[in-house]
Amino acid sequence: MSKKIVIVGGVAGGATAAARLRRLDEESQIILIERGEYISFANCGLPYYIGGTIEDRSKLLVQTVDRMEARFNMDIRTSAEVVKINREDKQIEIKDLKTGEVYHQSYDDLILSPGAKPIVPPLPGLKESTYFTLRNIPDTDQIKAYVDEKQPKHVTVIGGGFIGLEMAENLADRGAKVTVVEKGPQVMAPIDPEMAAIVHEHLRAKGVELILGDGIASVNEGDIVALESGKMIDTDMIVLSIGVQPESTLAYEAGLELGARRGIVVNQYMQTSDPSIYAIGDAIEVQDYITKEPVMVPLAWPANRQGRIVANNIYGRNEAYPGTLGTSIVKVFDYIVAATGVNEKRLKNLGWKYEAIHIHPVSHAGYYPGAESLAMKMLFNPENGKIYGAQIVGKDGVDKRIDVLATAIKGDLKVHDLPDLELAYAPPFSSAKDPVNMLGYVAENIIDGAVEITHWDEIDEKVSQGALVLDVRDEKELEQGYIPGAINIPLHDLRHRMDELPKGKPIHVNCQVGLRGYLATKLLRLNGYDARNLDGGWTTYSIANRVKKTQLV
Repeated sequence: MSKKIVIVGGVAGGATAAARLRRLDEESQIILIERGEYISFANCGLPYYIGGTIEDRSKLLVQTVDRMEARFNMDIRTSAEVVKINREDKQIEIKDLKTGEVYHQSYDDLILSPGAKPIVPPLPGLKESTYFTLRNIPDTDQIKAYVDEKQPKHVTVIGGGFIGLEMAENLADRGAKVTVVEKGPQVMAPIDPEMAAIVHEHLRAKGVELILGDGIASVNEGDIVALESGKMIDTDMIVLSIGVQPESTLAYEAGLELGARRGIVVNQYMQTSDPSIYAIGDAIEVQDYITKEPVMVPLAWPANRQGRIVANNIYGRNEAYPGTLGTSIVKVFDYIVAATGVNEKRLKNLGWKYEAIHIHPVSHAGYYPGAESLAMKMLFNPENGKIYGAQIVGKDGVDKRIDVLATAIKGDLKVHDLPDLELAYAPPFSSAKDPVNMLGYVAENIIDGAVEITHWDEIDEKVSQGALVLDVRDEKELEQGYIPGAINIPLHDLRHRMDELPKGKPIHVNCQVGLRGYLATKLLRLNGYDARNLDGGWTTYSIANRVKKTQLV
């Protein structure tokens, strides 16, 4: 059956839906309306073009209007804005942004893919300053032209999320001194504080000034950024990256249901409160895959997937979108930061029962050159082993481990299944027991009662209450630091010196990353001691507490 399908907005969601619609049916009329000049571009690659990693601008253009019209036989109208939806008559009102002409277009099915726009707060002096936001190709051209011509010596990035940190890196690569200002206590909200602490240290090591727990208040004459704390930053350029808000005004004015954060509410088939109108991408509110709560996740994978599902459903396939897991990854100078599922902050807010573990394996066999340490965290249900989420920070091998864990969550694997994953091994790529396998071993030991753990954020309080800490590292390693009051008995001496330790009193065992602590804990427990291992060892504890102390100053 021939249909007239109108799509509002291109890029990931709209362009994907349009191409899929044509592949399903040759007869329907497909009209794609885009406010800008570009219908499909690699928005995730924009910071890297500004920084010079991507040299050819044309590589950012995934599909041009001429090629898409010719390949898929569709009507594409750029520089055109939909200003009104008349649901009763199934018509939209369109304004040609070049001529000013306003005209109407009927539809059988309407797909809204308007995306999200950067948040620009109404701060005193901001509009008169040299500030930029990054969303599309014109934004990119403006930023790159300014950097090329003016060669700013100092850039202030407001916001420590994905775009903010990518811009910080790329502008630093262009020779600018960069200050990142983040109002929250950490950068990278999808990961937890002790994992973000690694990123904080790396940013500072790369010469980035990182200001946490402070926000922009105004911009004074001469591009002097005034922070809420009273601190002043003399800068040449401001990049605003404090978040995005859904482009949902059109939907709101049409009477479609919006969520608490003004995202367009859709059902599992991506239909809005009007069954003839679908919505996809950054503008919509979806269900979290794990918690089943409404969330907004402005990422490329969900938008692409939703675009395909909408096209299928318009042609009667009744395909449900199961929710968004929020798997993400970002490069921050030499480090890669990745996350999937729910983080610990959210689990605490939900009041869910959970357990958290940290391990620090190397990316491939340690004896093969180039092995890099990974910081890995996994959250799970201690009763049934259901995996809630995972986070990884490291220089190598991060992407494939987070993808395995995201797949495990979608496949409903439990922590007991992770040791059974037969993952590819050769010395340049992994170890015989892959880090994902190791997460499973550690988690199942806890669930099975083979070991008890103490968390990095609990041990200080326990020490203040008189708890005994046993450090089983070698004496030389103590030069890095140690938990105050800890007793040092190296692991290789412990079997012969156990009588120095009291029975009947909890002993919290600490080593560098947790492995020797686990071995010592097992040895002590088998000999009648009440021993618990410090999860993640000195590595997790030390970096988390260094940052905590920094924030208290």
